[in-house]
Amino acid sequence: MGETKVAIYTRVSTLDQSNEGQEHELRQYAKQRGWSVIRIYADKVSGLKSSRPALDELLQDARKRKFSCVAVWRIDRLGRSVSHLLEVLETFKALGIAFVSFSEAIDTSTPTGMMVFTVLAAVAALERSILVERIRMGLDNAKRRGVRLGRPAKKKLDAGEISRIRAKRLKGATLRQLAEEHGASLWSIYKACSR
Repeated sequence: MGETKVAIYTRVSTLDQSNEGQEHELRQYAKQRGWSVIRIYADKVSGLKSSRPALDELLQDARKRKFSCVAVWRIDRLGRSVSHLLEVLETFKALGIAFVSFSEAIDTSTPTGMMVFTVLAAVAALERSILVERIRMGLDNAKRRGVRLGRPAKKKLDAGEISRIRAKRLKGATLRQLAEEHGASLWSIYKACSR
């Protein structure tokens, strides 16, 4: 078996915090395991942000198989939610890349680590199904109360305006031009022209 090439990912939430502590711990851990650190990916951004430059770059490099393992100081440094974390871990799994979380002692290259990964996957699936169920229940309840769902129309078009819109459309006006001219949504203009 060849040398384990590891990528280290660190994240702090604010610019005045430092990634150095996480990096130091992970470098020491890699050294103890006899791993070669390929690169440090460091973000200074809230975990709630959907786009994190270093994480995005880490995922791109993972797809290029530049390393065989990713190490983080704590699992919450990687994912902004259980479902996001699972999505990232699923990507690593599909690429054959091991994942290690130093603080929680999770290592997906071991049977115990894979068990933890499986439990996380089950929790994420439960989280998604509960969310879908709540949304469906809320929509059904709103419908029963007579709430009109969807985005309200920008403007209600009267019969005369619809006739003028159709005439302009026949002369070559685009849907977007007509929407801007009449202060209506593109969908309203499309419906008016297709009647």
